Amino acid sequence: MRTLWRQARVATLDDGPDAAPGGWIERGALVTDGERIAWVGDEAALPAGLQVDAEHALGGALLTPGLVDAHTHLVYGGHRAREFERRLQGASYEEIARAGGGILSTVAATRAADDAQLLALAEARARALQAEGVTTLEIKSGYGLSAEHEARCLRVARRLGERLPLTVRTTCLSAHALPPEFAGRPDDYLDAAIAWLPALQAEGLVDAVDAFCERIAFTPAQTRRVFEAAQRLGLPVKLHAEQLSDQGGAALAAEFGALSCDHLEHLSPAGVAAMAAAGTVAVLLPGAYYFLRETQQPPVAALRAAGVPIALATDHNPGSSPTLSPLLMLNMACTLFRLTPQEALAGMTCHGARALGLADRGRLRAGLRADLAVWSLEHPSELCYAFGQRPAVRVVQGGVERAP
Repeated sequence: MRTLWRQARVATLDDGPDAAPGGWIERGALVTDGERIAWVGDEAALPAGLQVDAEHALGGALLTPGLVDAHTHLVYGGHRAREFERRLQGASYEEIARAGGGILSTVAATRAADDAQLLALAEARARALQAEGVTTLEIKSGYGLSAEHEARCLRVARRLGERLPLTVRTTCLSAHALPPEFAGRPDDYLDAAIAWLPALQAEGLVDAVDAFCERIAFTPAQTRRVFEAAQRLGLPVKLHAEQLSDQGGAALAAEFGALSCDHLEHLSPAGVAAMAAAGTVAVLLPGAYYFLRETQQPPVAALRAAGVPIALATDHNPGSSPTLSPLLMLNMACTLFRLTPQEALAGMTCHGARALGLADRGRLRAGLRADLAVWSLEHPSELCYAFGQRPAVRVVQGGVERAP
């Protein structure tokens, strides 16, 4: 089906040589043909004799690529509101984790939930993200931490992509924390987790492999073992890196050509240089930074100067970023990290797609996937400016419109 979208203010995010900043087209139009974009440009330049099956006049609304949430932990049971109270009373995230709370409390709740419960909870969360223009998201495992429960969580994530008009990329994060049955035996646990990977891959459950390289999780040497296992299977890697301390994880991940390194508050100049050389995307997670009341900001100026692509994501999870608002993340990225509105939107479109290894979306360009969002706004900067609102009025995923 060929559809014309006209009378739009279009932010293509296309960086072609003749494009305006942000790919801005003041009086734009776009044609979709099935799942793909067939044409985009100034409405006055629409091809003569163009024939379409449907036409939508947008009345000057803003048209952008669909948003890409490149880092979420959407499948889990329970919540951690009591830990939030403890942090308000002075306990640190690290102290709570070392006392047996944190990730392990979510592991217990996730293992106790059945598949139907996990799916219902995750679907409600995914629909909330969709309501703010998300058309592609990543979901990590890491709250099962056993062969049985990691597979369950990844299957639920896959089912979400089948049930909803949403592209779901799955990432195996078995190296997230040490489960209680392996207490004091991290290397034995990694032996087990590495042994699960081939079966998970054979079942089609894994698009990438991630790890948490941190003082409260796994060392760089242990993370290397995980990456080497992924490399043997031909799976790309990502890393939770330099969130609470500088472990040199970003440089390690870059050595393996990582798609992304995420968090990065304590990223060193050497880590920045390694990521730039490898083409690794920096995924900033302002929700976790805010929620944990961190004070060390990621080195945005150094990342800019080195040409490292900067993506943004919600990092939705129950312990450190329980948000379901990608638009709030755009605002926080500007107010907390001093990204420009143009950088923030690119971070949740083209650079978010790159962080997932997806070259077919995140920009509005002929031949790319027809993932679009229509907003009751006049300019992209308004997406970053007014938080707490839901201005998405139409969302198109793979050429098919759905209500936001």
